[in-house]
Amino acid sequence: MIYWEIFIAFFIPGIVGYGGGPASIPLVQNEVVNRYEWLSLSEFGEVLAIGNALPGPIATKMAGYIGYEQAGLLGAGVGIFATVAPSLILMIILLSILYKFKNSPKVKRMTMVIRPTIAVLLGILTFQFFFQSYENEGIWQTILLIGLSWLFLVKFKVHPAFVIVGALGYGAIFLA
Repeated sequence: MIYWEIFIAFFIPGIVGYGGGPASIPLVQNEVVNRYEWLSLSEFGEVLAIGNALPGPIATKMAGYIGYEQAGLLGAGVGIFATVAPSLILMIILLSILYKFKNSPKVKRMTMVIRPTIAVLLGILTFQFFFQSYENEGIWQTILLIGLSWLFLVKFKVHPAFVIVGALGYGAIFLA
């Protein structure tokens, strides 16, 4: 039963998470935190941070880790397969249809509607992480991390992976 739950938890976000891994993060969060309660919001944030720091697609790394934590190596394999299965199915079955209608005004309108929806979901997830950080670490630690992250990302143009590793290091040293 756990393998089926792992499959569903990552297959559904893969289907409706239009836009790839980052777009499916709020959907995965809903499944693993709210629906199945495998992780707390704080633990999910840590898994997301570690997944962002490592190279490769975020959704498959998260699926592999969470699947492994729930059901070992087979669970990791099921999670990774469930994450890539929707894309694989669409590539095999629908590639010619999508190519045929790629310039359709209806398809372009649909894309224009879906993108803001994903942006709102990512915004909600950001606010949830902000408030979780505020509750656990306090306002000054939260403001410091946000400010330093902004400074390194925007002003100094540091790659996001290095900023994430730096924030993880800061948390390990000062917030543990």
